Amino acid sequence: MRSPLLPAATASRLGHLAIAATFAFGCARPSTAFVANTPLTTRSAVAVTRRGGQRALTMGSPPLGAEERVVIVGGGIVGASTAYHLALRGVKPIVIERSKVAAAASGKAGGFLAGGWGSGPTVPMHEISFDMHEKLAETLGVTSYRKIPTLSVNGGRGGSSPAAWLDGKASGSLMDSDTAQVTPLELTTKLMEAAKEKGAEVRIATVSGVSSSPAAGADSDGGSGKEEGGGERRVTAVVLEDGEEIACDRVVVAMGPWSCLAEEWFDIAVPMQGIKSTSIVFKGSQQVADDPYALFCAEDRNGCHLEVYPRPNGEMYLCGLGGSDYVDPPRLKAGGDCDKPEVIQPDPSRVTAATNSFKGMTSIGNEGPTVTQACMRPCPPDGLPIMGEVPGVRGAYISAGHNCWGILWGPVTGLLMSELLVDGKATTVNIGPFSPSRFQRKASSRGRRKGASDLVGEQW
Repeated sequence: MRSPLLPAATASRLGHLAIAATFAFGCARPSTAFVANTPLTTRSAVAVTRRGGQRALTMGSPPLGAEERVVIVGGGIVGASTAYHLALRGVKPIVIERSKVAAAASGKAGGFLAGGWGSGPTVPMHEISFDMHEKLAETLGVTSYRKIPTLSVNGGRGGSSPAAWLDGKASGSLMDSDTAQVTPLELTTKLMEAAKEKGAEVRIATVSGVSSSPAAGADSDGGSGKEEGGGERRVTAVVLEDGEEIACDRVVVAMGPWSCLAEEWFDIAVPMQGIKSTSIVFKGSQQVADDPYALFCAEDRNGCHLEVYPRPNGEMYLCGLGGSDYVDPPRLKAGGDCDKPEVIQPDPSRVTAATNSFKGMTSIGNEGPTVTQACMRPCPPDGLPIMGEVPGVRGAYISAGHNCWGILWGPVTGLLMSELLVDGKATTVNIGPFSPSRFQRKASSRGRRKGASDLVGEQW
């Protein structure tokens, strides 16, 4: 049965897109851990476990039982969308967020939406979620959503532009007429509020781990919570920083770049880099509100490649300021300088550079930004999201690593995770290429993990 939020025009494309897109993305092929003759719709449910140094393939968790409890870790757009779509299916998840809803990128991103900018296995993610945004805006009353055209802009020299408010040294031409924009904070907040109205619960707390026990029929390792002895395990609870355990049967890790913490919780590889970037906002202009265009600007002499997104109130959001900081997992974990959203601060030098670039293109930039901020986008090494069940741990899932498309893909990601949990498989899009198993290390003859060079599958 098609989701009520999945437009009919999109549903008709799914059959050929889900298959063709799977193998169109060059080196991001399905991991060698997949069973060769397994149908595409079930490949994402195949997990890798280790038994005495041998590789064992097992099917993932069955469809969600009526009494099973679900915990979602992370209150960004992926967590909020997953909670919302589960709630539509009658599930009442608990969302655990350590700061506040939309505390990180989901509250500070630009919200640019482009349905036709996907490639390989992300094509249906782009197309389907782009359509879902419009339906969600109607359903949830998201007032910031609207269709706007996008221009390609060269700054630093005069010329013509469809945007009259580009009254400085800038020339622009139409890049894409079928794009849109939404304010991520509004969308994420309304998704979570709608989920709560349907029975979801939000708790502000810090998760420190996940408890598990031997799965039925699996070899036990003595209850360590990990796979040291090669036995498959099942989720039993989420453990909070204060020692409290929240009993659950399924847990979805949706913590953006901080999802790398799941490496310690599940004894798996979750290669994730946080790309920390500064963004700024300029005050509203009625001219911009009346004549909105998104801008993608060429790199300029200040080291910026500005992306400019107008909001319905005329505010101008700018990212692409340059000078991004590539944050590796040790810095994201406890004690690191980027271990929580509150410590992610803007780079003043990039604020100055971007302000100079922007005011050279338009007089709107003359007064300087009213907001300066920074956030991180989560990026796996192959540029694809990590979505699916955790190998060897029944009931554990990861949904993260959406890079710069987190806001665009948020709606379809929540839908897909709800399908995976409730039905036992995701059917709207083939998520096999996104499986967490693609990063898992081969087992040694003693059942211990090898080094990074033994990652399964090709990486960029």
